[in-house]
Amino acid sequence: MHVPFVDLQAQYKTIQREIEAAVQAVFHSGQYILGDNVRMFEQAAADYLGSSHAVGVGNGSDALYLALKACDIGPGCEVLTTPFSFVASSDAILRTGAKPVFVDIDEKTYNMDPFLIEERITPRTRAILPVHLYGQCANMEEVMRIAKKHSLTVIEDACQAFGTVYKGRMAGTMGNIGCFSFFPTKNLGGCGDGGMLATDDRDLAEKLRMLRVHGSKTRYHHEVAGGINSRLDEIQAAILRVKLRYIDEWNRRRNEMAAKYAALLQELPLQLPVRETHSSHIYHLFTVKTSGKPERDELIAYLHRNGVQTAVHYPVPIYLHPSYLDLGYQAGDCPIAERVSEAICSLPLYPEMTEESLNHVARVVSAFYQGRRMP
Repeated sequence: MHVPFVDLQAQYKTIQREIEAAVQAVFHSGQYILGDNVRMFEQAAADYLGSSHAVGVGNGSDALYLALKACDIGPGCEVLTTPFSFVASSDAILRTGAKPVFVDIDEKTYNMDPFLIEERITPRTRAILPVHLYGQCANMEEVMRIAKKHSLTVIEDACQAFGTVYKGRMAGTMGNIGCFSFFPTKNLGGCGDGGMLATDDRDLAEKLRMLRVHGSKTRYHHEVAGGINSRLDEIQAAILRVKLRYIDEWNRRRNEMAAKYAALLQELPLQLPVRETHSSHIYHLFTVKTSGKPERDELIAYLHRNGVQTAVHYPVPIYLHPSYLDLGYQAGDCPIAERVSEAICSLPLYPEMTEESLNHVARVVSAFYQGRRMP
């Protein structure tokens, strides 16, 4: 049996008529940039999140950058963030001219450990950028407490957490600005790139709307410096309007499948995803932790030989990438992130995955640890 890591065609087939009708309507309208679909999607997304404002942009990376720019983060500033994430989280900080300062992670959830934040604060610290990794919120109560104590801005990277709830609040609505990605493999994904920002601050929302069109409110009149061209297009917005209606159903399905994985794998020497009491989990990724790199690599090879695609999210802490060498970080700076990055592996999980496929993955993983050869 072949089990892909994700199957985007399977989801498309379940809503094909709705998607094609929505896209055809865009073609017939002749309106492709910042039109009615973008406006209606922004309103629907804001209503879903319980946020006063939502601003559609070109992708999640731009969302992070524009959030930082709107909050006046730039050269001379430091932003605290996690070393264990997709590199876009900290690259956005570098794009502003600021410096990312890395805070090690919690070994259970892999989110930033908030109890290590204050020791990294300096007179140059201006913001905290937590990442809600794999679909579970960071400890935002503690993050917000520290931010208030030190008068810091909070920008949430909720790119993997659309629909996650933290103590009654949606991911991306607790800080000054929340950032989202609609990359096709996300829980709410488009058919191309897309992103969004959410905020309750009217002035920030207005500034973000200008920054996404080169800092202009009126065409050819530019009021804010540092703007870029980053607009959610009408086709993606039309597709996302359709998909938004299904996001809760898809996230429930992910939870059901994660529970089945947990039941089938609980006796194995693996650390399964840990769900904290303070946050729901939408299992954007189902990531397991082995004893270390040799075992992880052997498990991945065994899964691949038996038809199961896997992925590693993420194999190297951000500060150890060659592109970050000039910042002066070195091995040992965030030991937990370094240890986790060598031991984790993500198993296939997506809403349309069949029970047969999930059972096959679990059987292969079990066979690996029990030293059996798959038939």
